[in-house]
Amino acid sequence: MGYLLLAGAIAAEVAGTTAMKYSEGFSRLVPSLLTALAYVLSFALLAQTLKILAVGTAYAIWAGVGTAAIATIGVAFMGEGMTLTKAAGIALIIVGVVVLNLGGAH
Repeated sequence: MGYLLLAGAIAAEVAGTTAMKYSEGFSRLVPSLLTALAYVLSFALLAQTLKILAVGTAYAIWAGVGTAAIATIGVAFMGEGMTLTKAAGIALIIVGVVVLNLGGAH
């Protein structure tokens, strides 16, 4: 159940960050409201996750997977370039999350 809550928290955080891009510095109402709602939902789900999973593991997964997902969305849908350095950074994030989980930190 903890990982399901965490997945929801990550999805909400990614949605909020994507909406923030379209809010144009919080000058557009609907994307701004979506950003706020998504972040409230993300933090609420993360808080529930922390009742079940270790804080270090949960936060590392939340931040790491969210960062990798946003970087991928930026490349796929927002015209951002993919460099070898960016790809290596995303790969290192994923490896770090896997190592944390293999290390029994949860």
